[in-house]
Amino acid sequence: MAERDEGLLSRVRALERAIGEIGTTLDETTTCRELASFLVRNLDGTSATVDLLADTGGPLRRAAASAPAGEKAATAPDGRGAGSGASGDSLAVPLAVHDEEPLGTVTVTRAGGAAFAADEVALLRHTARLAARHVGHARRLAVTEDTALHLQRALVAEPGRPHPNLEIAGGYLPAGHRTLVGGDWFETVRLHFGRSLLVVGDVMGHGLAAAVDMNAYRTALREVAATDLPPHRVLRHLDSVVAEDDVRRPATCLLVRVDPARGSATFASAGHMPPVVFAADGSAELVDLPVGPPLGTGVGGYEPVTRPLVSGDTLLIFTDGLVERRDEDIDVSLARLAALRLPAGSGPREVVDEVLRRFGAHGAEDDVAVLAARVRARPTS
Repeated sequence: MAERDEGLLSRVRALERAIGEIGTTLDETTTCRELASFLVRNLDGTSATVDLLADTGGPLRRAAASAPAGEKAATAPDGRGAGSGASGDSLAVPLAVHDEEPLGTVTVTRAGGAAFAADEVALLRHTARLAARHVGHARRLAVTEDTALHLQRALVAEPGRPHPNLEIAGGYLPAGHRTLVGGDWFETVRLHFGRSLLVVGDVMGHGLAAAVDMNAYRTALREVAATDLPPHRVLRHLDSVVAEDDVRRPATCLLVRVDPARGSATFASAGHMPPVVFAADGSAELVDLPVGPPLGTGVGGYEPVTRPLVSGDTLLIFTDGLVERRDEDIDVSLARLAALRLPAGSGPREVVDEVLRRFGAHGAEDDVAVLAARVRARPTS
């Protein structure tokens, strides 16, 4: 009885260790390696391999292999099917959660032909189920991320068309691998009398819900902007509409109405980063704006600012992911942006590419959306 109790206690301790050691990341290959390593450490004298099926079907691939010190681990699938029983020195079980479809196969082999005890078989099956749950979770999360990313890319890739008198370029960069996509977007709306409205916004939070809310903001903004209200009144209307909807998340937003005929731009900000204007000589200047509260608070209080935007000037509007850094004060980051000196005559595409490069936006901690615009020079007769 004491021996059986000790064996049961040993098995429980092993299961507790498995919970802490298997599935420490959202990477399925890492999970498989943790499983194989755990089995080698806890089943004396065994080698372990984990073969995964692709989430779209197809042949098995060797995701992990581990062996005791001094032995060589197998590096390719050996063709054994899931669910095989013990065969003296070898045991294979499905990488699956109960009755779900197997995600692959876990195989342990013991040199010398010693059979696996019942407690060892139970430990193998339990850890295989544990790993399968983590792999399944990682794959479901990947599908959600992929859906959100495709939704957002589709939305920001097709902004409305400004008037031909305005040249634009945009860019969207998601944060690093395995970071949930956020609610950043940019937009252009064609207005009357040759004017265009430029928009950049950022819904708070990440994930599919933020991307869906971003689409709702974008749709509402198009409808309101079509009335040709000035930018600060567009923000006021959006704020009141969103404040009545408890489901929508707050968002920051910057609107710029560009009037090429007058050589001017009118700005209004709802809690957003200030824009920057690059002159024809490549020098930069931050536009000083009064900043109202984010959309969705119902507070309002948005004010317009109008300044010249002449031929040769390139306006850049962006989300906070471009400049915010965990180890740097935002004022310092904005000062770095204002200190940039680009090649003289840089147009919207060059400004977007160069600013993204110099600020290391491809490795930013948050999503980045940018939109640059320049009034097209009138042909001289």
